[in-house]
Amino acid sequence: MKLVTFIAGQNSQPRLGVVLGDQVLDLNSATNNKLPSQMLSFLEGGEACIKSAQKTIQKPDNPTFYFLKNVRLKAPLPHPPALKDFFAFEEHAVAGSQRRGEPLPPEWYEIPAYYKGNHREIYGPEDDIPWPYYTRKLDYECEIACVVGKKGKNLTPEEAADTIFGYMIFNDFSARDIQKKEMMLRMGPTKGKDFANAFGPYLVTADEVNPLQDFSMQARVNGELWSEGHFKNQFWGFPLMISHVSQEETIYPGDIFGSGTFYKGCGLDLNRWIQPGDTIELEVPKLGILRNRIGTPKEQRELNYNKKDSGQGFARSPRREGVISKRWEPWGSPSGARGPRVNPGRDLLI
Repeated sequence: MKLVTFIAGQNSQPRLGVVLGDQVLDLNSATNNKLPSQMLSFLEGGEACIKSAQKTIQKPDNPTFYFLKNVRLKAPLPHPPALKDFFAFEEHAVAGSQRRGEPLPPEWYEIPAYYKGNHREIYGPEDDIPWPYYTRKLDYECEIACVVGKKGKNLTPEEAADTIFGYMIFNDFSARDIQKKEMMLRMGPTKGKDFANAFGPYLVTADEVNPLQDFSMQARVNGELWSEGHFKNQFWGFPLMISHVSQEETIYPGDIFGSGTFYKGCGLDLNRWIQPGDTIELEVPKLGILRNRIGTPKEQRELNYNKKDSGQGFARSPRREGVISKRWEPWGSPSGARGPRVNPGRDLLI
């Protein structure tokens, strides 16, 4: 199934649906309220909900269809209970270590590292992504997200594989300058990541895809191809990563696990930087196209609580307060410089 969360009218609430050709079937209405109207409740319903949905697709009690072109798709899972994002592509990890002038730690090969993301700042297809006022190096990451459909603890990789409900595209937006500062302190990422996570357009059930064959990945900026890779190049796979998380910790239906990006699946690996107003498209043929436009910050402020320039514990930029120039200038750029979108300083951590 290709599941979505959609809005059909200007004032309507998000609804659970399944895409059938160029239409969306409202599963709650189609079953006369037997199936829930929200994705998380559907996942928590387990096998009973899945079987009911499959039966409804074949013969709905109350057919309620909308043309895809007439609805607005939201993030498939707007309110996930948890988000954990991994660092699972070896070549990407090695490149980060090389930028730091050090070898990849042997511990990277011992456990699949991850951080706990902000499961409340969730965006969907066609949503504008806010540019945080405290960064000059906003970046995208082209990833695959896996959604868990069963509760479990201390799972083997084989048991963990059975908990996978489905997959969707994940754009892990990253503020690289503040991320660098955080990780130099051996903490985080927090403010470098927690402002925006985009998912969609569909949540495709695991029975319809083979990740090792079907998940070719592309990232385009304003229609230009920047990144191209394949999910099969992962070092760590989802079954083992989910198993790792579940050790002495319970996973729940609706938990999201991100793959991390492949080498050159982000601007950092390419040393190219997106700008306010850019349109980012992530495409995985079996999962759709996740498209977002990048917003423009209304002001520029540095997160540095050791500076007292503003009287508020942080320093404002020398620009007029609350105003940003028409052309974006990263911190440290000479005024008026119009060079290529490259990092003028030392490369960042990951």
